Amino acid sequence: MVVDSADEKQADRLFRALANPTRRDIVKRSMRDDYSVSALARCYTTSFAAVQKHVALLEAARLVSKRPRGREQIVRGNTEAIETARRLLDQFEEVWRERIDLFDKVLNQPEKEGPDAGDQH
Repeated sequence: MVVDSADEKQADRLFRALANPTRRDIVKRSMRDDYSVSALARCYTTSFAAVQKHVALLEAARLVSKRPRGREQIVRGNTEAIETARRLLDQFEEVWRERIDLFDKVLNQPEKEGPDAGDQH
């Protein structure tokens, strides 16, 4: 699996953003419907500023986008970023499966008899 440094940085941003349960919930909500940042903030026990920071991190990872609507910022989920995360995970799974297959092959090889294997001293 060859990943260039730009893709690697984007993968880091994606998975860092998805590592937090509040951010994952914001992504889920914004995939279903558009929310203002203030409406999102009412869904959590954290402060408005904390939710703003979560949204900013998700936006940097391209998992959501914001657009102004009057005085509010509307958050919308980005399905392309989720698809990118899925493709990256698929690539990791492919590497892991290849390694497991190789490991299985090594474990199931018959033991090779060494030069002293026939000696029964």
